[in-house]
Amino acid sequence: QLEPGDILSIMQSNGGSISAETAMRESVRTILSGPAGGAVGAYEIGKAAGYEKLITFDMGGTSTDVSLIDSALSLTVESSISGYPLKVPMLDIHTVGAGGGSIAYLDEGGSLRVGPESAGADPGPICYGKGEKITVTDANLYLGRLIPEYFLGGNMRLQDGRLEAYFREMAQMTGLDTVELAEGILDVANTAMEKAIRVISVERGYDPREFVLFSFGGAGGMHAAFLARLLNIPKVLVPENPGILSAIGMLMADVIKDYSYTIMKSQFTTTREELSRLFESLESKGSEDLASEGISQDRMVMERYLDMRYEGQSYEIIVPFEGDYIEGFHSLHEKTYGYRNEDKTVEVVNIRLRARGIPEKPRFTRHEMDSELPDAAAITGKREVVFEGKGYNAVVYSREMLKSGNVVSGPAIIVEYSSTIVIPPFASVKMDEFRNLIIEVT
Repeated sequence: QLEPGDILSIMQSNGGSISAETAMRESVRTILSGPAGGAVGAYEIGKAAGYEKLITFDMGGTSTDVSLIDSALSLTVESSISGYPLKVPMLDIHTVGAGGGSIAYLDEGGSLRVGPESAGADPGPICYGKGEKITVTDANLYLGRLIPEYFLGGNMRLQDGRLEAYFREMAQMTGLDTVELAEGILDVANTAMEKAIRVISVERGYDPREFVLFSFGGAGGMHAAFLARLLNIPKVLVPENPGILSAIGMLMADVIKDYSYTIMKSQFTTTREELSRLFESLESKGSEDLASEGISQDRMVMERYLDMRYEGQSYEIIVPFEGDYIEGFHSLHEKTYGYRNEDKTVEVVNIRLRARGIPEKPRFTRHEMDSELPDAAAITGKREVVFEGKGYNAVVYSREMLKSGNVVSGPAIIVEYSSTIVIPPFASVKMDEFRNLIIEVT
């Protein structure tokens, strides 16, 4: 609730917040604010838990958003929405049309496809009661990986009895049995998400095995362990309340103002001193604007960057203005594109200032570690679950009743209000001191 004198903040695509008044004037800065909130939340929670190298995996109802964090959130200044180019700073987030509501179908050649068309929330999946097309959520339920009576904390019971006829009809067209069809649907969806993660990691010179997969979104916990195995990622982190992490991240966001100034200078026609003078004028503007957002001087941080490229290129990369920034450009270009060319003239296209105001943030509660064995009260029952064509009698746990230090071996299902977490036979999970679930994949 806003009190007199409070400032209503709006999330931006760049991972920071601005006042509602500023957002009204510069609304283009908010277009990807939801996914940005999730990335910020992952960064803050991961840092508190001791993980600085994260691949974020946000799977919702219609799409999946992924990003890479290597000690800092990644920025880009070039993106597009529905074919329209965007030239504003934003977090580097890659999106694919694979979510819980993604519809499974057969293409003209008879091959199984999933998405990007989605059933949305209305009519939604078949198991919601009104849908008529099989979705990823329906496939998870058919295989026992969703618990009908615990969906949304028991506030909405899934109608699993509707599924059999639809799966039989589609299975007959594929030559598969119904279980093979359901697992095939999930495999196709997982492959699409795996490719998205490879785009932001392998194709940019990063090894996914060196990162922790940070899973959130309502559907993320059902797929995270399988994705980790596909990518040889040994560890997955699922925070508390994963279905609302984007909202939590917004509460943790700094106030951020981005400024740029075009100079178009080569490395031979500009100096560090000249660039520093240009930055100083932008910093004066940044301090003034942050103060208008209620940020005191002692909570302001100024970050300097350069948009740089090789002469003749039509695209730039963002390089911190620190140390030997020319060598920094060569190194980052080599990591991003696989080569460097020190015989080529380097151009500085823009100077870029990020003025950051650091407000008071929510603090994470550290819990004492309990024994590895969960209390009997944490077990809500057992359920027949299918993995790789084989049925297992999986234990179902209430996440709310698990304690820090508890260890659960797969196969198991962990239920909570905003998500369901699937622990396959090839994985185990431990609750850490911040009540994050740390899944180990073998």
